[in-house]
Amino acid sequence: MSDAVRAVILGIIEGVTEFLPVSSTGHLLLAERFFHLGEGAFWDSFTVLIQLGAILAIVVLYFKKLWDVAIGMFTGDAYARRFVIGVLVAFLPAVIVGLVAGKYIKSLLFNPWVVCFSLIVGGAILLWVDRLDLKAREHDATRFPLLMYLYIGIAQCIAMIPGVSRSGASIVAAMFLGADKRAAAEFSFFLAIPTMIGAFAYDFYKSRSEMTMDHMGVVAIGFVVSFITAIIVVKTFLSYVTRHGFVLFAWWRVIVGTLGLIALALGH
Repeated sequence: MSDAVRAVILGIIEGVTEFLPVSSTGHLLLAERFFHLGEGAFWDSFTVLIQLGAILAIVVLYFKKLWDVAIGMFTGDAYARRFVIGVLVAFLPAVIVGLVAGKYIKSLLFNPWVVCFSLIVGGAILLWVDRLDLKAREHDATRFPLLMYLYIGIAQCIAMIPGVSRSGASIVAAMFLGADKRAAAEFSFFLAIPTMIGAFAYDFYKSRSEMTMDHMGVVAIGFVVSFITAIIVVKTFLSYVTRHGFVLFAWWRVIVGTLGLIALALGH
């Protein structure tokens, strides 16, 4: 299989799974294990670098809202300033945990057994949450209370365990704290912007000496594919979740995790 084809497949996986509560990292690790996609140091960096394509999709889709917030920061809009502070507050716990324990988490937990168990447990939690009669008090992701932003950021740290899902952890936390499904999902998108840009910058700096022009071309293919795929998925996901909830994604997690465990038990 050529590198370009691998880049397209991994770009699709990234774009489809990054903002759904199914764990993009988990799916990419399983794709590497069972289908031999993206093995090696370069491909480890590749899967982080193409996340920027998915982030660009969020910036494009929410450009007006993000622009209004940026303008409000300099025109005395208290809500805009509080939202920016809230995103930074929510982002901070992941930075601290990543700096303190990131290396150990990656060496100890980044394996397909952990991914499969995390997918199943996370699916069960999504099914449970979806059936709860949670009373929504917050309907705008840009106007959550500051403490709510902090608690969502702390919950996001659980997603450093591969298979948990960053978006899933932040969505579930936001719903428990009073957000409706749409607002919870939208804030998980906004929180992804600094989280994933930080991961991109760190990984690009770390692997910059190993990058050749051929590597950059492959990354560009994955970037574009993840960008296009993420735009389609995010637009579809919000309307679907608002009407139907998270049951589909919960069962997807359980099925993928169970099939993965069976394959591992059989020695694959």
